[in-house]
Amino acid sequence: MTHASGPPRTPPVTPGADEPRRAYGALVLAGGGASRLGGTDKPAVTVGGRPLLDRVLSACADASVTVVVGPRRPTCRPVAWAREDPPGGGPLTGLYAGLSRLGALDEPGAREGAGRADSADGAARAASGGHIPVTHRAPVDPVLVVSADLPFLGADTVRELLDIPPGYEGAVVHDGRDQPLLAAYRAEPLRRELALLRTEYGYLSGLPLRLLLSGLKLHRVTSPSAVAAALDCDTWDDIATARARIREHGTVLDEWITAVKAELGIETEVDAATLLDLARDAAHGVARPAAPLTTFLVGYAAGRAGGAPEDVARAAAKAAELARRWSDEDQGPPTPAQSTDSSARSTESDSARSQHTGAERANSQDAEDER
Repeated sequence: MTHASGPPRTPPVTPGADEPRRAYGALVLAGGGASRLGGTDKPAVTVGGRPLLDRVLSACADASVTVVVGPRRPTCRPVAWAREDPPGGGPLTGLYAGLSRLGALDEPGAREGAGRADSADGAARAASGGHIPVTHRAPVDPVLVVSADLPFLGADTVRELLDIPPGYEGAVVHDGRDQPLLAAYRAEPLRRELALLRTEYGYLSGLPLRLLLSGLKLHRVTSPSAVAAALDCDTWDDIATARARIREHGTVLDEWITAVKAELGIETEVDAATLLDLARDAAHGVARPAAPLTTFLVGYAAGRAGGAPEDVARAAAKAAELARRWSDEDQGPPTPAQSTDSSARSTESDSARSQHTGAERANSQDAEDER
C-alpha cells in the first residue's frame, strides 16, 4: 500500500445508541510472514501504545460480525477466527477462508456467542465493555475487507467504504492505485470472483490480489482521510513514520485519549477542551498540582452519576465555578460592581436552592397524603 504522507486520521467514532447498526461483516487479514519486519508478529506491533490489529478492530467496532484471518491472539474485542489454507498462502486464500467462516456464522443462530468463544480473551474483554457480535438474523452485506496493519484507519473511512453506490459491486480506496485490502465488497460478487479464480487456476495460493478486482465493478474512494488511511506498516521505517505521525502536535491529544479509553474500556465521548480549560483554571487559580487532581475528581464524580457526557459536563462546570470562586478570593476586596455581581449570583443561587427545597417539601407532602 501507499507510503505517501497524508493528513492524520481522525479518532475512531463509536456509533451512538440512536444510530442504526449497519448489518455488515468485517474481514481482517492478519496472517502473512512479515518478511520485511524480520518475521516479527506484525499485528502485535504497537503504534501509539496499541497493537496494530486492535487499532483496526476499533475502526470497525460496529460490524455485525468480525472474522480475523490469522493466528489467535488477545484482542480488544471478541471476534471469530479463521486460518488460510495453506498457512501463508497469500491474501486470496485468507480472503477465501474468511468468507467461508463468515458464511458459517451467517447461519441462523450461529453468531450467538461466536465472538465471545472465539476471542482468546473474549470473556475478560467483554466484561470490561468489549464488543459482542449481533445475533439477529440480518444478511452480512457488504463485507469490509482490510489488512491488520493500517494504523490510521478510522470509522469515517469505514463508513465511506460501506456506502457503496447503486450499480456498483464494491468500493475501494484509490491513492494512485487500487487498495483491495482497504475496501468493501458486496458479498455475492466477491464470492463469485473467488470461485471463478479457483476454477480458472485450480488454486488461490500465491495468486496476486489484483486478479480479484478485474471482474468487479468498483467505486473508487479518494477522500483525504481515506487516502491517509491507506498508509500501512510493511517495514520498520513505516512503523517509525506512523509512530511519529500520531505524536504530531495537532493529533497527539486525540490519539492519547483514544488509547486511554480503549485501555480502560471507556466509551463516553471526552470533551477535551472543557477538561483542559478546567485544568488551566485549577492550575492558575489554585496550584499546579490541582489540575490533574481536579480532572480526576471530575471524572470520578461523573462516573458515579452515570458516566454520560452530560454528567462530565455538569461536574466540570461545578469544579470550574469552584476554581473561579477560589481564585477570586486572591484578588483583594471586591469593587462595588464586583460586589453587586457577587450578590446577584448569591441571590440566584439562594433562589434555586429555595425552589429545590420547596419542590422537595411538596413531594414529601404528596407522599404523606397518599399514605
